[in-house]
Amino acid sequence: MSRLDLVERLVRIPSVSESEGAIADAVADELSTFSHLSVTRIGDNVIAHPHVGDAVVLLVAHLDTVPGDVSEVRRDGDTLTGVGACDTKGSVAGLLELAATKWPVPVTYVFYAREEIARARSGLLEIHDVRPDLLSARVAVVGEPTLGAVEAGCQGSLRVRVTLRGVRAHTSRPFMGVNAIHRLTSVLERVADWVPRSVTLDGVEFTEQLQVVRVEGGVANNVVPDLATLVVNFRFAPDRSDEDAVSWLRDFLGDTLAPSDRFEVDDLAPAARPHLSHPDVADLVHVSGTPARAKVGWTDVATLSAWGVPSVNVGAGDPLLAHSPEECLRESEMTDYVTTLREWLESRR
Repeated sequence: MSRLDLVERLVRIPSVSESEGAIADAVADELSTFSHLSVTRIGDNVIAHPHVGDAVVLLVAHLDTVPGDVSEVRRDGDTLTGVGACDTKGSVAGLLELAATKWPVPVTYVFYAREEIARARSGLLEIHDVRPDLLSARVAVVGEPTLGAVEAGCQGSLRVRVTLRGVRAHTSRPFMGVNAIHRLTSVLERVADWVPRSVTLDGVEFTEQLQVVRVEGGVANNVVPDLATLVVNFRFAPDRSDEDAVSWLRDFLGDTLAPSDRFEVDDLAPAARPHLSHPDVADLVHVSGTPARAKVGWTDVATLSAWGVPSVNVGAGDPLLAHSPEECLRESEMTDYVTTLREWLESRR
């Protein structure tokens, strides 16, 4: 049987965030056949873990996908195309295959819900609230797509709402007011002219990103607007704490804001350091045969690292295709992923 057969079966199960019940059932059924593991279900999260004691290794993948039509899934030879194929049904299928083996060290397999939506809804947080012991380990590997390479750490994500104030007036007499939308110009230019900062940590380079992602404003076609809001997303490197990131962005916008304007943190997810000096991680990089690189997006390696579990990203599939109409997974990518983790697990002590 081709490894893509299981991936295809999983991809064809609708599993948009908040609707993971059916795929959680399928994963739990598969895991229940392995006598060396206990299976715990917490909501739509499924955890297969040693009968007694803590794990040495956590292998983690999320069950949900962004919205998409499973009827559009197609198989062309050794390539499977469809929403979730690489993000992260390939990794889910790979972990199910690996779970059939009893390794030299205890391994826990975590399949969790609601990764693709607001972090506060994450199934990983739900597991931690109910059974934090199930997330204890010496090291963790998160199955976000990386083409089988180790993508170390992750950048943090700060989202801020900036509201500029003006004075409302009739558009025929704009001199009686202050146009809040016009005031956005200085903020937009400040962000657009910013030169991204790069920093090297543990030998991998993180490059920060700053983007305005939303603009809101306007009252009526004959009114000078008195409020305008923009949303700024700052992807910050792991050498900054959450507090550092907020403070830097506030200072960076600085004189583009008046005392009456508002700067409000809308969402904040921490960064994670690479952990490439950790012996287990160094071994994984060696086994992968590919130099480690920085994870430019945010992943739950940050969540696990904050709980004291050094974590890296290794998964099946190309991250550049995730969430796209051409999201796909190749048989060779599955083989590389499973082979890398298998060889690494066999050498754990």
